[in-house]
Amino acid sequence: MTQIASPLAALSAAPAFETTIQDGSARSLTDYAGSKLVLYFYPHDMTPGCTAQACNLTEHHGTLTDAGIRVLGVSPDPAAKHVKFMGKYSIPFDLACDEDLSLHQAFGVWGLKKFMGKEYEGTHRTTFLIDEQGQIVDVILKPKTKDHAAEVLAGFGL
Repeated sequence: MTQIASPLAALSAAPAFETTIQDGSARSLTDYAGSKLVLYFYPHDMTPGCTAQACNLTEHHGTLTDAGIRVLGVSPDPAAKHVKFMGKYSIPFDLACDEDLSLHQAFGVWGLKKFMGKEYEGTHRTTFLIDEQGQIVDVILKPKTKDHAAEVLAGFGL
């Protein structure tokens, strides 16, 4: 099994990326230039923690948008699962389909996990706050799924 690479640190440049979102179109880091970006990695759609996190960000989406913050969720799930998840919970932001794990690996959030005494590889729930120039200003390790928007705002100093 692969050990987790260390997540990227605050005050470093975010890796350039291009990914596919739920509707099949592409998104890249440059698409978010001039905006603050919440790039949050989560294990899977429709699971309790991931749903709580997405719903918290959805509930506070207006506040985040008013603060110039855009959100992009990332999981290894395929587009069809993202579309179903977004429809069920009225998620207003894009979800990236990182099935090849390239974004996970670039940001250092894929690796060995333990649950109930078993080891497996998976997503380490992590959020990167990226400023308008593409710099990582904060990294939230193990975010509070039910209060994530408040963590995001605090991380951006808002």
